[in-house]
Amino acid sequence: MLPGVMPIDLKSLIRDVPDFPKPGIVFKDFTPLLASPQGLALAVELMANPFRGRRIDFVIGAESRGFIFGTAIAQALSAGFVPIRKPGKLPRDVHGVDYALEYGSDRLEIHMDALVEGQRVLVVDDLLATGGTMRAACKLVRTCGAEIVGIVVLIELTFLNARDSLRAYSPEVHSVIQY
Repeated sequence: MLPGVMPIDLKSLIRDVPDFPKPGIVFKDFTPLLASPQGLALAVELMANPFRGRRIDFVIGAESRGFIFGTAIAQALSAGFVPIRKPGKLPRDVHGVDYALEYGSDRLEIHMDALVEGQRVLVVDDLLATGGTMRAACKLVRTCGAEIVGIVVLIELTFLNARDSLRAYSPEVHSVIQY
């Protein structure tokens, strides 16, 4: 627990939004957590703590919600931040990968010169559902030659069993809140 911060139940700051973005999906809305200074600080600390003292060169976050936690975790770990973006958003040459989502398909890209062999990275996102976005991010990191030290998410939907598919990229997969 952070000094001077009262215990807080992070799950109480997550709202279920039924049928978003399409019927049958229950969206986990963490904007109330972001609005809570104590909730946000605790979430970032709980995501960063397993990787303190592990020499993380860069934190990688996928557009767009991975940016929210990724930049804060990068600052907490004294690391740089590298964004992974949707197509057409990065101005220089990119590596790209297409992937399946729980409700469709998409593509992610990273600058070709964003990472180099031997750099140690932490891959961050807000939610682990089917694992499509996280696997795509990990593929891009590996394409650049960097080493994935770990994967961390705020929320994990454990009933979808995506964690097992990520072990090929990193033996360390951490989540703060599980459903």
